[in-house]
Amino acid sequence: MNSICVFAGSRPGHSSVYLEAAGKLGEAMARHHVRLVYGGSSRGLMGEVANGMLAGGGQVTGIMPTLLFDAEIIHRGVTEFIEVANMHERKAAMSDMADAFIALPGGLGTFEELFEVLCWAQIGIHRKPIGLLNVSGYFDPLVEMVRHSVQEGFTGAEHPSLLSISADPDELMHMLKNKAENLK
Repeated sequence: MNSICVFAGSRPGHSSVYLEAAGKLGEAMARHHVRLVYGGSSRGLMGEVANGMLAGGGQVTGIMPTLLFDAEIIHRGVTEFIEVANMHERKAAMSDMADAFIALPGGLGTFEELFEVLCWAQIGIHRKPIGLLNVSGYFDPLVEMVRHSVQEGFTGAEHPSLLSISADPDELMHMLKNKAENLK
């Protein structure tokens, strides 16, 4: 596993625990010698995971559509920055470059990106591990919603296992590496 795409909020959230966890994930990824692929912002959890990677000597690729240059401040310190035309190109480039995916706490954009890669895994478009860094139980309601969709017959019983979930960045890294080996 050489690179991981991280989906994360461009806002910091109301608790400092989220920013701290994002930085620790970046540091863990650097220790595990994997490249960070992410949305390219210097703000919020996105910026903090990139800062953690860079502080740990890791490689960071930011990908941002031109239309977000004013709304999301570009992270000028990344190893590589790729400008794309739109959100579809951004997500396609991030997916193409990634060997795995991790979602940090975030809002609607993070949820959309997470569910897209989950759906793609479900229908066999990719066989890449997907993880949730479940900071302070942030994703507990989402995990429960997925379980509920299984109970109600809308999701296959095997599909929740597509997610690796941990509150610890190093543990999550190990889970994703093990899953990547098993998916080969």
